[in-house]
Amino acid sequence: MADRDPDIIEGARLGEDRSEGISWAELMDLDSVPPPQFLREESYSYRGSEPIPAERYTSEEFAALERERMWPYVWQFAAREEELPEAGDYVVYENAGRSFILSRQDDGSIRAFHNVCLHRGRKLRTEDGNADTFTCPFHAFSWNKDASFNKMPCAWDFPHLKPGSMDLPQAEVGRWAGYVFIREESGGPSLEEYLAPLPEHFKRWRHEECATVMHVAKEVPANWKVTMEAFMEAWHTIVTHPQLLPFTGDSNAAYWTFGDNVNVNLVPFGVMSPHIVASGGGQGEQWIVDEFIKYNGRSSDNYDPGADPMAIEVPEGQKAREALGNRMREVYTQQTGYDHSDATDAEVLDALVYNVFPNFGPWGGFMPNIVYSWFPGSTPDTCVMDVRILARVKKGEPIPRAAPRKFLRLDQKWTEAPELGGLGDVFEQDMDNLPYVQQGLHVSKTGDVNLGNYQEIRIRQFQDTMMKYINGELGGSAGK
Repeated sequence: MADRDPDIIEGARLGEDRSEGISWAELMDLDSVPPPQFLREESYSYRGSEPIPAERYTSEEFAALERERMWPYVWQFAAREEELPEAGDYVVYENAGRSFILSRQDDGSIRAFHNVCLHRGRKLRTEDGNADTFTCPFHAFSWNKDASFNKMPCAWDFPHLKPGSMDLPQAEVGRWAGYVFIREESGGPSLEEYLAPLPEHFKRWRHEECATVMHVAKEVPANWKVTMEAFMEAWHTIVTHPQLLPFTGDSNAAYWTFGDNVNVNLVPFGVMSPHIVASGGGQGEQWIVDEFIKYNGRSSDNYDPGADPMAIEVPEGQKAREALGNRMREVYTQQTGYDHSDATDAEVLDALVYNVFPNFGPWGGFMPNIVYSWFPGSTPDTCVMDVRILARVKKGEPIPRAAPRKFLRLDQKWTEAPELGGLGDVFEQDMDNLPYVQQGLHVSKTGDVNLGNYQEIRIRQFQDTMMKYINGELGGSAGK
């Protein structure tokens, strides 16, 4: 901190600097449809400038602390409702060394219980399916779909096992907007409290009316936090995704945090990057639109292979962003049957990328939308990145069963899931960095990771909250 201006009172002005170019707030004032208030109100607080220890990403000892002190006490996004729509449908959810079964009950509720036979410890299920009973393939101990004990063979040999003590241990279940969460250890904030203010923001976007139309996961040769944090800021676009710069306001995006658990990166599309503007580049408003249609993985035609590519001509005197917003409102109305006339440009165009601690990343705005999750691997040097695409179900039609998950191995590329369209190419550009980040963290001479005060505030908030669990301020040790 030796280079800091001595006249700056500690923390008073740090974090106040912003990129040149139009700000997010100024852009909201120009949008052709007035945005909701929550997209206007900045929520930023300076959180310090101290480095992050590299060992948090490389150490097995630290990973063990995450498994012991954090994962059991946080709400984890485990499934979507459309993955288990019928009574008896179940989903196997695994993370951080634990395995759970989420099972739909006859009354429509969902229970979650540990996926481990209480006889000799075999996993009861390894794949999703439908069952009223879960019978262990090893010795045929059996449980009902509500986790109660059913029966066992050779009961005469187990007089010491009382049926009432043989129910499978359960986890808490929370449900919001089509998402199903579990928490291994009971107690602490309710799901609604934990997610706040996310549910209030997402009311307009009605994810409960959506379905998983694509689902791809991939093993990645980097720590889950390294991988997740690569998707928590937009300014890496300048060198990692240069094809996006003509229509992406990368370094003038907004970064906001809410309490311990929620943050958002608001990245404007339909405007040129400040880096292009500063260099005097660019070829006009029509060029911005044309580049958006070519490279933006979220454009609506990308998720309908039978549709014609969007053909948008920017009228004289109109901005690219307004032309794109007008067309996207029309497209979404036609596709879904819902009126989108009150949707602002930001809600039909921009990357409104929320994160909920520790590893849930749903995009806001109107569909189609991305939902990210990241999971630790078998060592601190690997992880699994999970990507869903949600689309709004057409008005009046039933919600279809979720698309099955495609899993890509470490030696496969995101582009081997062609259903991702342009997103596969973008993800591969990110993957080009991540193994070398992980390797560099292992050999770093300083052992420090240094963060920007504003554009990387989401990473800072995540790290702060994680350390509250590790240090016992939150979780099982809190208040003891």
